Amino acid sequence: MISANNVTYRVGKKALFEEVNIKFTEGNCYGLIGANGAGKSTFLKILSGQLETTNGDISITPGQRLSFLEQDHFKYDAYPVLDTVIMGNERLYQVMKEKDAIYAKEDFTDEDGIRASELEGEFAEMDGWEAESNAAMLLNGLGIDTDLHYMPMSDLKGNEKVKVLLAKALFGNPDILLLDEPTNHLDLDAIAWLEEFLIDFENTVIVVSHDRYFLNKVCTHTADIDYGKIQLYAGNYDFWFESSQLLIKQMKEANKKKEEKIKELQDFISRFSANASKSKQATSRKRALEKIELDTIKPSSRKYPYIDFRPDREIGNEVLMVENLTKTINGVKVLDHISFILGRDDKVAFVGANEIAITTLFRILVGEIEPDEGTYKWGVTTSQAYFPKDNTEEFNNDSTITDWLTGYSPVKDVTYVRGFLGRMLFAGEDGVKRVKVLSGGEKVRCLLSKMMISGANCLILDEPTNHLDMESITALNNGLIKFSGVELFSCHDHQFVQTTANRIMEILPDGSLIDKMTTYDEYLASDEMARKRTVYNADADKEEDAN
Repeated sequence: MISANNVTYRVGKKALFEEVNIKFTEGNCYGLIGANGAGKSTFLKILSGQLETTNGDISITPGQRLSFLEQDHFKYDAYPVLDTVIMGNERLYQVMKEKDAIYAKEDFTDEDGIRASELEGEFAEMDGWEAESNAAMLLNGLGIDTDLHYMPMSDLKGNEKVKVLLAKALFGNPDILLLDEPTNHLDLDAIAWLEEFLIDFENTVIVVSHDRYFLNKVCTHTADIDYGKIQLYAGNYDFWFESSQLLIKQMKEANKKKEEKIKELQDFISRFSANASKSKQATSRKRALEKIELDTIKPSSRKYPYIDFRPDREIGNEVLMVENLTKTINGVKVLDHISFILGRDDKVAFVGANEIAITTLFRILVGEIEPDEGTYKWGVTTSQAYFPKDNTEEFNNDSTITDWLTGYSPVKDVTYVRGFLGRMLFAGEDGVKRVKVLSGGEKVRCLLSKMMISGANCLILDEPTNHLDMESITALNNGLIKFSGVELFSCHDHQFVQTTANRIMEILPDGSLIDKMTTYDEYLASDEMARKRTVYNADADKEEDAN
């Protein structure tokens, strides 16, 4: 068990948390939710001991081991992948290295033998002989191929490092597991594996995530941070949302009845306070009036942007024809004769682990790069708006937010432009903020403003939910569901894909395409996915036999 006891944490004069008392018990998975800036990541750092409280303390059941997901992707660049994972159990790794160092000695003494015997006993108690195989299982489950296990971390790609650090946090069955945005940069297969791992995990988990489907699937409880307090609910994210909305509704209804009663008492007192025969009744009413207190209903600190894509022109029947597109990147064929035709009602989710192929296809379709072979043709009635995964160049200038968006607006009126910024929660002085200093979430909201102001009838979005909070993801999700045009998008948010897409495309590792008119859940249960799993498992068996 881990608990916060009267915890207060101040940043300057501002109290981010004020006298928080909460217990997280064994066998439960807690989803820690709240608006951006509410302090979710800060609270996890306080629980893990990375930050000191201003007042109060954190207590952990004696003898229990705590593990957390680290965010520094370069910290272990000097170590092999497998060693990095085993470092998740620090004591086990220390024993393993000390033991190896003793056995490597040329002048092995009796004292060395005694020490080695002690270490062997401790090593066995911690299942040390299974450490490498357990670490390998975690890595394979997250999609890190066996041939990468003995490579240095510095040779891995960014998303691969994320997976290794997650495996490190999960390693060795920790008693308390703290995960800050564990699904970020994971492909959908890895997320599905992590969901099953956490469902089966028997100890304490506290997780921060913006993925609603993930929270609904793995969480037994929800801890809501709002106004520096943490309110605990039994149930997953959807249960929290329904419960919190019901509580507010009940409080409003109770206040309404109290207000009616107050008015009734005030009217009586006003009419009869000067009447001698009813003065006792009026006095009694005054006492009753003084006892009535309205419930204080604080508005949530959560803010929802208003996302509404309105195409300037209705789209025709001819939308997009792609024929035999082929592209090689750094010697690897990522697209191999890709062909498809889009209809006017298509909302296509590109899914799967081949993210480079998806980004490459999107960049070809918007004219940023040329294919090696093949052609594509947009219909004459179409207009496109593009959300790139890498937006670095877009904001590498000294423009203010208002000037930046005005440059893309067909109407150059400042009031018109500020209206779009206001919908995306940029109010007042925010308009003069320089785009190069914006946070990741602010940049995403700027790009979505640019797409809205374009009036395009075909939207292409490459991982648009990265850096967004739950409220913004919900708003974008709803905006795309309402959108009357065509959509091509990639996203790691299961609920986002399931509720938005009516067509699923997956570019496989060999560059070929699976294309199905179906929902995402139906696709996951389809024969294509079953065949993929069979091939994957057969390959894994071959590797194991070879070893």
